Amino acid sequence: MWLLLILAGCVLFASLTYFKIFKGSPFSKDSVRQPKSLVLDQKARDKVLKHGFATDRIPVNLDAIVIGSGIGGLTAAAVLSKAGKRVLVLEQHEQAGGCCHTFVDKGFEFDVGVHYLGQLHENGMLRVILDQISEGQLDFVPLEQHYDTIIIGEKEDTRLYHMYSGKTEFAEALRRQFPEETQAIDKFMKLMKHVAQKVHFYAMLKIVPLWMSMFLIQTGLVYWISSIFKLAITSHTDILNQLTQNKDLHTVFSYLFYGVAPKDCSFVINTLQLHHYKRGAWYPRGGASEIAFNIIPVIQKAGGAVLVRAPVKRILVNKDGSACGVAVKKGQEEVNVYAPVVISNAGIFNTFEKFLPPELQAKPEIQSRLSMVKSGMGSFLVFVGLDGTKEELGIKSTNFWMYKHNNLDEMMARYSSLSKEEVADNIPMMFITFPSAKDPTFNSRHPGKSCMTLLTMARYEWFEEWQDSQVKKRGDDYESYKMSIANVLIGWATEIFPQLKDKIEFVEAATPLSNQYYLGAPRGEMYGAEHDLERFRTDVVATMRSQTPIKNLYLSGQDVFCNGVAGALHGGLLCASAVLNCNLYIYLFLLKKQLKRERARKQA
Repeated sequence: MWLLLILAGCVLFASLTYFKIFKGSPFSKDSVRQPKSLVLDQKARDKVLKHGFATDRIPVNLDAIVIGSGIGGLTAAAVLSKAGKRVLVLEQHEQAGGCCHTFVDKGFEFDVGVHYLGQLHENGMLRVILDQISEGQLDFVPLEQHYDTIIIGEKEDTRLYHMYSGKTEFAEALRRQFPEETQAIDKFMKLMKHVAQKVHFYAMLKIVPLWMSMFLIQTGLVYWISSIFKLAITSHTDILNQLTQNKDLHTVFSYLFYGVAPKDCSFVINTLQLHHYKRGAWYPRGGASEIAFNIIPVIQKAGGAVLVRAPVKRILVNKDGSACGVAVKKGQEEVNVYAPVVISNAGIFNTFEKFLPPELQAKPEIQSRLSMVKSGMGSFLVFVGLDGTKEELGIKSTNFWMYKHNNLDEMMARYSSLSKEEVADNIPMMFITFPSAKDPTFNSRHPGKSCMTLLTMARYEWFEEWQDSQVKKRGDDYESYKMSIANVLIGWATEIFPQLKDKIEFVEAATPLSNQYYLGAPRGEMYGAEHDLERFRTDVVATMRSQTPIKNLYLSGQDVFCNGVAGALHGGLLCASAVLNCNLYIYLFLLKKQLKRERARKQA
């Protein structure tokens, strides 16, 4: 009987919430317009992406301030703007966009974090969201159906496996390459479908009141609601061991690395990453900077602004301990900017350990949240400028993931334990991508040029001795050390693409210190808080939400949901839901249903 009463109470609460939200959706199909032509005038682009902070550019009567212009912050700001709020976004770097920004050097344009996106098929949820926050101005180009290649081993012992997108082709391609593992593949695909269909329960723990989430967790009812919660705290390796002993197939099911060994990470997160590209992979037409360039006008249209070169030094609090604004460094002075809501897209560590005053940092509730997570691993990138078009160089939009052997658990354990001096000679994995081959406008914007980006994981400790040095002036030892790693990666890449060896015109490398400077990542982490098994315990999932122990202070981005552009974007949606005190996903679900019905009518 008590269980029925509890369930009845939950249904009643859900019904009241459902009724409450129907006060007017911020989303509408009528707000989506056909994409305009690319804006190529650099001054016009800079006016949007590089609009510098000044006191006379601060909008009056602000409803919210957002710290950080990454996709999580821009999503929260754009949704609030569509709900009629006036929002100011403050970016410490000289260009808006966070990991979605690009840079040009010696005529070569590179993205820094957007390599490809999934779930952008017509009326897919991510596509619907991006259409809403850009009002249809983002245009995405599909990659080839063969979107990824995984290379395992070295020299004569090299094996290649290819990933293909498509509802049926995704699994069929795996079966063709592993004909003796069809049963394992079928079981994995079934589990992947289950996870994708039930992931909304994961978000539910962050949307309903914390006391309700904790009640469901402490009573064990949460595990009755969905098996996804047990899968979330189950090691990826443990599940794979139940399916097959084929280590190459293990690698294929785990190849989208983010700095955590499969034995230490959640099966749910790894599986969602694979599922993300099942229906296809896409890239922004015009490059990654198009994302921020086309979201910012939505914020401006509501009276808000996105201002760069605006490093936030402190979150301001009033007498009762509520957030009421931020202090921005302007030259040698600080400018106080006030708003009834403060949103931090700068990550949990910056927010709680850097921006809050000491007396609030010491609060048990704040320390409790900080104790639940730790910093993730950093990244090392090499940006390579090439002489020639993609046709001349024989490069395509397909990405390459390279591993020197097929035991990723052992590989990550050994790599993470390396000393600084051992790194260059022991790099076991690398990602190769050609942004110029993905964007059909690249050659018209940068004639006769192409670019290649190489990426591997890196520990902050390997570069820590230079942390107090000035960017671009860190000294010869730093340059020599980072180039020793960069040259190893370039050498490995040109083994796969020997035709590129004599076409290299430009090389630059980015370390965890680069992430720290340009992205504000405290320890150069690429994906915020570590995505290990501890982070996906149900109590941590419920607690790591947008609402914080400080009234009127909210979190957005990767630390709220999970890693990557899609994860940070959902962190922004969860944040906007918390600020508006409604479940925005219901609006999006209804809009998606409406769009699907209209498409079906047109095809009938």
